Amino acid sequence: MNNDVLANAPFVSAALAFIIAQLFKPFINAIFERRLDWNLLLSTGGMPSSHTAGVIALVTSIGFTQGVGTVSFAIAATFAAIVIHDAMGIRRAAGRQAEVINEWSRILSDLHREGQFTPENLKTMLGHSFSQILGGILLGLLVGLAVTDKIVGL
Repeated sequence: MNNDVLANAPFVSAALAFIIAQLFKPFINAIFERRLDWNLLLSTGGMPSSHTAGVIALVTSIGFTQGVGTVSFAIAATFAAIVIHDAMGIRRAAGRQAEVINEWSRILSDLHREGQFTPENLKTMLGHSFSQILGGILLGLLVGLAVTDKIVGL
C-alpha cells in the first residue's frame, strides 16, 4: 500500500484544481471589473468555480485511474453533482437574498438616522453563474487529465 499522498492522483488533481481556480479569480475579475481584488483569493463565488474545478478534477482522475464502472467513480460523480447543484442553485439564491436584505438594511438605516439601526452587509457573492460553473468544469477536466497523466501515465 502506497502511503505517499503526492502519488494519489485523484487527491492531487482535486487539490490543485481548487488552488488554481482560486489563484485565477483575482485576474479574471480584473479583466471584467478593471481592478485587482486580492480578497478573491480566499472568497467563494467568482470565475471559475473552484468547488466545481476540484470535484470535476477528482471525478476525471478517478475515472482514469480506477474506471468509470467503480464504486469510487459513482461516489465521486454523485458528490460532484451535489456540489455543482449547490453552487449554482442554493448558494446563488442565498447570495441574491443577501442582496435584498442589504438593500432593506440601507433603507432601515436611512429611516432611523438617530443611530438606532446599524446595517450589516451580508456577503452576496456566494454562488456561481452557469459560465462560472462551466469555467470550473473545463479547468477541472484539464487539471484532472494533466495530473493523472503525470502521476499515473495514461
